[in-house]
Amino acid sequence: MTENASSSVSVNVSGNEFFNRKCSFVLSVANLKQLPDSDRVEVAFAGRSNVGKSSLINALFGQKKLAKTSSTPGRTQQLNYFNLDDKLYLVDLPGYGFAKAPKDIVRNWQQLINSYLVGRPNLRRVFLLIDSRHGIKKIDSEIMDMLDKAAVTYQVVLTKIDKIGVTALNKIIEDTHKQLKEHTAAHVIILKTSSEKNLYLDELKNEIADLVNF
Repeated sequence: MTENASSSVSVNVSGNEFFNRKCSFVLSVANLKQLPDSDRVEVAFAGRSNVGKSSLINALFGQKKLAKTSSTPGRTQQLNYFNLDDKLYLVDLPGYGFAKAPKDIVRNWQQLINSYLVGRPNLRRVFLLIDSRHGIKKIDSEIMDMLDKAAVTYQVVLTKIDKIGVTALNKIIEDTHKQLKEHTAAHVIILKTSSEKNLYLDELKNEIADLVNF
C-alpha cells in the first residue's frame, strides 16, 4: 500500500512517548458509511476470537477499560475506533473464527472487514494477532490470503507469550517465519507480546509510532 507523502519534516518520537498521549474511544462502525474521515494514519488489530486484541490495546495504553474485554468469543462485532492524539486511528477489528453468532451475522462481519481493508486509503498496517500457544491456524491463513489479495501490509504479533516456554516459543517463531514467506503482503519481522505481564510492548509501540508522520 502506498503511503501518503508528507511535506513536513519528520520527527523521531518514541513509542512510549506517543502512547502516553491522550487516547479515547471514538465510535463503533457497523456500516462503512459510518467510517470517520481518512485524515490520519490508521492501523488495525486483527485476530481470531479470544486471541487478546482488546487486552493488548488496554495494555498498550495502560488503561484497563479502554477496550472492552470478554471471555466470550465473538463479542467484538464491529470496527471499534480509538483516536490517539489526533494523529492515529487504532482500529479493533471483529474477531474471526469460533464466533458464537448466527451465520448471516458472521457473513456480514466478513464482508465488512473485506470492504474496509480494500477501501481504506489511510490504512498503513494490520497487526495480525496470533496466539503463541497455537501458532498460525487454518483460519489465520485464510485471513492472510485475504490480506494478500487486498495488498494490505500486515505484521504478525504473537500474544500470550507468558503462557508458553522459551523452547516452544522459538519453535513457533521459526514455523511462523516459514509460513510468512508464502505471503506477499506479510511483514518479515515478527513481534511477541504479553498483555498480562506487559512484555515486549515497547517494540509494538515503536513499530506503530514509526508509521506516523509527526
